[in-house]
Amino acid sequence: MSDIEVIKKEIVEQITNASDLKALDDVRVNALGKKGRITELLKTLGSMPMEERIEFGKQINAVKAELDTLLTNQKQVLETKQLNEKLKKEVIDVTLPCRPETQGRIHPISKVYEEVVAIFSEMGFEVADGPEIEDQFHNFNALNTPPNHPARQMQDTFYVNNDVTKEFDKDSAYVVRTQTSSVQIRTMEKKQPPIRIIAPGRTYRSDYDATHTPMFHQVEGLVVDKKTTMADLKGCLYDFMKEFFEVDDLKVRFRPSFFPFTEPSAEMDIGCLKSKTELKIGTGNDWLEVLGCGMVHPNVLKACGIDPEEYQGFAFGVGMDRLAMLKYGIPDLRTFFESDVRWIKNYGFAPLDISAMTLGLSGNGGLTR
Repeated sequence: MSDIEVIKKEIVEQITNASDLKALDDVRVNALGKKGRITELLKTLGSMPMEERIEFGKQINAVKAELDTLLTNQKQVLETKQLNEKLKKEVIDVTLPCRPETQGRIHPISKVYEEVVAIFSEMGFEVADGPEIEDQFHNFNALNTPPNHPARQMQDTFYVNNDVTKEFDKDSAYVVRTQTSSVQIRTMEKKQPPIRIIAPGRTYRSDYDATHTPMFHQVEGLVVDKKTTMADLKGCLYDFMKEFFEVDDLKVRFRPSFFPFTEPSAEMDIGCLKSKTELKIGTGNDWLEVLGCGMVHPNVLKACGIDPEEYQGFAFGVGMDRLAMLKYGIPDLRTFFESDVRWIKNYGFAPLDISAMTLGLSGNGGLTR
């Protein structure tokens, strides 16, 4: 047996017996490194006659290629073995009960959503839904909002090009809905009065500070019938606010305002006590604006194919994020969307803290602090 065959046999045995990746790498370096045994053999080629050099060079290259293949295969075997051992050590028993501090929490927005739906369901309202990417007819035109209205400017509204192959055209573009009023329009197009719905959902506007975020949650309400009046609107909203804030004797007032889609329009305030350290709902001589409302504008009814001479209705809209801030003492709206587990642990609710009028609106335990 030649020297090269003896060296090959020894190296193959070392590769086979390598117990881990480090040992295998040591074998590689000793065999094929700059001062390795195979490399040293290559250095002797220069002193050989031409015919011997060619023949010996072929043998060395063949051995080197064979050793490279063996090293690669053994490396894969050892890596798989190492991974399996690691997984075996890190196995988790998923049948173990979770630790108390890892229990999930219901987000305040989800809680307020449940409370709002519970209250209005008791009043006979249905929950309606619609697309978040809207055409301008349902988001603006049908709501009596003219093309030059400030709300339609690009600094206030997110527009989406409806044809990516063409240059952006604001007039034909879609919008990410700025209000859930578009759901009211779609409902009136499909359903004849009497109508009594609420439309909760996500809305989007280009704004960001302590009380505004680009995405927020809104609930809008709509009632259309033959004998609906402003008195019905005021009574409905008073009952809602009283139940939501759980204050039996809640002071409210309505101030004249303007919205393109209602006439007359009003803003609703509730009585409160403001100080540097707290805001208390239902007591004191201060006022806090909570929502906008009004009687549905005749042009809106006409746009939906409803005769304003026969039917009239009222509508309102309120931010659910704002309701959550007021009821549960959350100072900054931006924290709602920061995914901070410490925040949700402080302001969140227990998973089984269900909102229902029969159990008490705030559920069985209130806030989990």
